[in-house]
Amino acid sequence: MDMGDLIKMGATMFINSKMSGDNGSGLDIDSLVSALSGLTGGNAQGGGFDIGSILANMQSSGMADMAASWLGDGDNEAISNDQVTNIFGQDKISDFASKLGLSEDEAVGGLRDAIPNMVDKASSGGSILDSIGGISGAIDLASKMFGR
Repeated sequence: MDMGDLIKMGATMFINSKMSGDNGSGLDIDSLVSALSGLTGGNAQGGGFDIGSILANMQSSGMADMAASWLGDGDNEAISNDQVTNIFGQDKISDFASKLGLSEDEAVGGLRDAIPNMVDKASSGGSILDSIGGISGAIDLASKMFGR
């Protein structure tokens, strides 16, 4: 799955998420693709969504086991609102919400559904963790694959 497809899939999950509220479900997919890309320093065309930075932020915030569940083939561990905010930072969450005309709760709610699934799909087809040496190997690999 290429990065553009991955971000579009994440945008669709965000729109379909019950946690993004009525405002989130009414969003234009192109606006959401642009905003999702910007969360990790990507561009408006969906390029540069940096899964490596998400994984690195999760590891430094004590969420390595959660990241491992997303990267592996089993069920994805659920993430809380506070954990989403910790991964991206309050400023980026506020910016993301305001770009889309959402409350921060709606923005974080939609991300709670979209981000685990995006990381999962980016690593589908076997447990990436086993083949590359755990979470730090995943961060290195994702950084190389997605441009950091």
